[in-house]
Amino acid sequence: MSSSPANSKDEVPTILVRDSKGSDLLCFLEELIPLSGVDYGLLTPVDTPASLFRLREDNDPELIESIASTEPILAVADVVLQEHDLTLVRSAVTLTISGELDEPEQEELEENTEEDDSETYELLVSFRVEDEEYGLYIPLDPFFVVARIEDGQAFLVEGEEFDMIQPRIESELDSRELSI
Repeated sequence: MSSSPANSKDEVPTILVRDSKGSDLLCFLEELIPLSGVDYGLLTPVDTPASLFRLREDNDPELIESIASTEPILAVADVVLQEHDLTLVRSAVTLTISGELDEPEQEELEENTEEDDSETYELLVSFRVEDEEYGLYIPLDPFFVVARIEDGQAFLVEGEEFDMIQPRIESELDSRELSI
């Protein structure tokens, strides 16, 4: 683990998480949770997580669950983001946006929570590729990643392992909150 010299989270340690495909994501270590002799980390990405949606006129935006990092849609997104001095990073777990994002106004956040609880994303940019419209959205809720920490390295907890460990981590975090 290392700590970046001037990060915005007041020297919270960072750790590089690797997924089963070999992709990495730099994260802040928010909580270390030991369970049955194994250390798990509750992490948040250093860069801003982003989700790609297909935009349709008559329907709600459709989340694109997985996309190859070489997909032409992402090349167009790269160009659009560069116009805003932002960079699209093809990371483990999620796409991320590197660069200075404007923080949503507090009024906007309050409006979003009053309007509809399902409004959990904010549109960052939209663009067209081959007669289809797409949008990159950022989550308004915290984006957490769970990793198994072994010998100072972090490995993304995925699939069945995640399904088994998630309730135990939530239970541990709940019990920590009760004891505060």
